[in-house]
Amino acid sequence: MGVWESILGKAGRRFIKRKDIDAGETGRALEQLRSSFDSDFHTSEGAKHQQQRLCGPFVAMTFNFIVAVGIIMANKVVMGKVGFNFPVALSLIHYVTSWLLMAIFKALSLLPASPPSKATPFSSLFLLGAVMSLATGLANVSLQHNSVGFYQMAKIAVTPTIVLAEFMLFNKKVSFHKVITLAIVSIGVAVATVSDLEFNFFGACVAVAWIVPGAINKILWSNMQQTGNWTALALMWKTSPITIFFFVALMPLLDPPGVLSFNWSWNNVAAIIISALFGFLLQWSGALALGATSATSHVVLGQFKTCVIMLGGYAFFNSDPGMVSLCGAVVALSGMSFYTYLNLLKESAAASKKLLESAAASKKLLPKQNSFSLKPKSTMDDQQVGMDIVDSV
Repeated sequence: MGVWESILGKAGRRFIKRKDIDAGETGRALEQLRSSFDSDFHTSEGAKHQQQRLCGPFVAMTFNFIVAVGIIMANKVVMGKVGFNFPVALSLIHYVTSWLLMAIFKALSLLPASPPSKATPFSSLFLLGAVMSLATGLANVSLQHNSVGFYQMAKIAVTPTIVLAEFMLFNKKVSFHKVITLAIVSIGVAVATVSDLEFNFFGACVAVAWIVPGAINKILWSNMQQTGNWTALALMWKTSPITIFFFVALMPLLDPPGVLSFNWSWNNVAAIIISALFGFLLQWSGALALGATSATSHVVLGQFKTCVIMLGGYAFFNSDPGMVSLCGAVVALSGMSFYTYLNLLKESAAASKKLLESAAASKKLLPKQNSFSLKPKSTMDDQQVGMDIVDSV
């Protein structure tokens, strides 16, 4: 017996042994938690499951709404006070900043894993990157050359384009009630923005050219996340270099000359960097919203932002868009509320159907359990049947 054992006695030895056991159990629990996190985060299936668990439709769309309001303020400073009137170059800066941030995440092992290259062909990623650059670049150029009202009118045309494209590409149908609701939303937004319809020929051509890539961009982002094991950040990481390449090609075609001779002072650069950070958050939150909902819901969210900003300006900042515009915004918000209600009904029906299918599968396994009840309980067959029943429930 050692000196410490003779001093502490039996009670002390039991206390130290208990502490050692507790420490060992705590260490094993932490190791299991770390291993579980690694397996969930560093596999595409686990990463997608974590994204779905932590970022549902409400969280994703709220996140996207808040960031969209922030980037509107940031871009007003950049294009208004700073005078950086190069929309494609600004988008290029946004995506380069996003790619650098994701490279840092990857170096720190914080970037979610991507699915195997065989699961998604490079042509699909290349198409998504190209369409994204066209959609973003043309949208910014349209906003520069047209009024906000005409820009919103062009966005209204994206909704029927998405419905038609999803029907042609994926045979996805929209119920009659949703069609009526989307029509009410579109009419309300049109009435709300009808007082600000200033445009020129070039701006109108850009707006029309933006409609199709704007719709296809949302459809591809939503479809690739919902049908494959892609998370928002993983898909952004793969497509950002392609998008940057196309922005470099589009910049001399759509931007005015003089970006290199711009006054790159510290204050101007700081404002552009803040806008770029909001751009990363907007891209991420938009991808999360498209993965959690659908392309049509994301367009409705964009129109919701327009109406809320208009009503908020009237309520808190003494802006007066006119009674007609205010009534249009209220009608649009009513239609959006009913559209959300229809989506909730659909999700509830889908959950009930899944529950009934699970219950039916459990009932089919019950006769199998009874047929094995004559065997000894310690057999492996009976244990496996019990595990199957528990898993199915």
